[in-house]
Amino acid sequence: MDDQKGAGILGESPDGKATVYNGVVNDPEMDGLTLYEKKALLVNRELDSHGMGKYQWYIFFLCGMGYMIDLLYAQAFGLIAPALQQELGFSTSALGNIFSSFNAGLCAGAFVWGVLVDIIGRQYAFNLTVLIASVFGLSLGAPSNYDGILVLTAFVGFGVGGNIPIDTTITLEFLPQNRRFLLALLSIFQPIGVVLASGIAYGFVPKYACGTGGLGADGELLKACSQVAEGEACCDKASNMGWRYLMFTLGAICLFIFFLRFVVFRFQESPKFLLYRGKDEKAVQVLHHVAKFNGRQCGLTMEVFAALTDEDSSLASAASGEPVLGGGAKQLESSFAEKVKKELARYKLLFANPLIARLTILVWVTYMFDYWGFSIAGSLLPQILLQKNREIEVSTERTYRNYVIIYVCGIPGVMLGALMYGVPLVGRQWGMVVSSALMAISLFLFSAINTEASNVGLNIMEYFFQSMFNAILYGWTPEAYPAPIRGTACGVASFWGRLFSIVSPLIGAHLLASNVNGPLYLAGAGVFVCTICIIFMPRKYMGAKSY
Repeated sequence: MDDQKGAGILGESPDGKATVYNGVVNDPEMDGLTLYEKKALLVNRELDSHGMGKYQWYIFFLCGMGYMIDLLYAQAFGLIAPALQQELGFSTSALGNIFSSFNAGLCAGAFVWGVLVDIIGRQYAFNLTVLIASVFGLSLGAPSNYDGILVLTAFVGFGVGGNIPIDTTITLEFLPQNRRFLLALLSIFQPIGVVLASGIAYGFVPKYACGTGGLGADGELLKACSQVAEGEACCDKASNMGWRYLMFTLGAICLFIFFLRFVVFRFQESPKFLLYRGKDEKAVQVLHHVAKFNGRQCGLTMEVFAALTDEDSSLASAASGEPVLGGGAKQLESSFAEKVKKELARYKLLFANPLIARLTILVWVTYMFDYWGFSIAGSLLPQILLQKNREIEVSTERTYRNYVIIYVCGIPGVMLGALMYGVPLVGRQWGMVVSSALMAISLFLFSAINTEASNVGLNIMEYFFQSMFNAILYGWTPEAYPAPIRGTACGVASFWGRLFSIVSPLIGAHLLASNVNGPLYLAGAGVFVCTICIIFMPRKYMGAKSY
């Protein structure tokens, strides 16, 4: 606590369970800050004094489950694609429509939930996204026609799409400043989701597939019933239930996560969201609730907020008499026109000056080509690996086992990404540069070699560095923007990424129909664009204090 004395915090109460606030008006650290930023700074100090309490760990794990759902389904669609294609009889080029349908839902979800989280609050979005994913996920195993699957897949994507922008925003706003590396560590739940989906698929899909591993008695691949004469052996719904069992199981997992979020643990609204909405009293109540949950006392009161001056301008000039962002009760009393004006002014923060504009554009381009690369890899690599393994006579069951081995290696990739947060001269920026470059190289190498060992090894390399890169990228993005625009910034970045991920599987699937290595070149080139963008990111926003 010594480094905080004289900076608005006097010390701790005699029992060590509460932070005692000194006069904050003359706090030198608040010089040049807007009224909202001053209040956010006090919230940061209060949460810093808690450390990683029970409340913070609950938030971390529940938000991590949102991350898990994101790749749980993305991986599952790649794993069930061969079984779906065999039963329904659509072409290889039409295979991309399933991934594009899912990505269209993700795209809409990322944008809608990313914007809504800054308007309706974190609390509602936190629960609704998982509920939507569970309802439509459970329904996904029911239809027996191509169009029905496409529609339900898009709705699952809409629910899943909001998780990353929402969960990173929530986690950041409750973490102590010295534990922000945990933002990157949230991504460890993504490879866990991939491994979980791969493990469940390994148990269901080969065992409950048409014939033996999809093959008939003559060793030939069974065709869809719509493609053969009546009475001829074919792949029908009753003999191909494995992918449906997988979908039912994943839907049940989502429903269980919703139960944990909505019933077992009642999430409190983010204090920073409440502050920039002018609800100071509610923000203080939340901080007191969190402190009580953590077995502490909260020293921050409405009187402390009232001691702050609003001399500095925020989004509007203080001299104009317009309520400023974070203006408390005065902000709540503003007219409808003033509220609309203030709401629109928030979006200007994305381009507030040339440096932030450069940051925003580079972040958008990075997300575009990151999603371009890994959506091709996630959706088509299982199919490519299956085709390559059939060429060298590796069984379908063995291929599904290899999926589990490959994706387990994403977990140490995420851990290395989190460690980069504390490495001098490397940190966030160069960690992303190196990991994205090596991810691209692994994709190019995979196209050149075809043995079982190389297929497994290069896929491990690709997923290890993909996980490392995304862990740092997803953790760093909300750090770079203030709370009033944080959810929107993350959501719009994800929107651009998801938009590109709609197109890339379609192009990749067309290339796959003629050349098994075509999608690999396409994905690798996209990831190299990310490498270049990260090199030119402004260093000022790498690890700066968050408000």
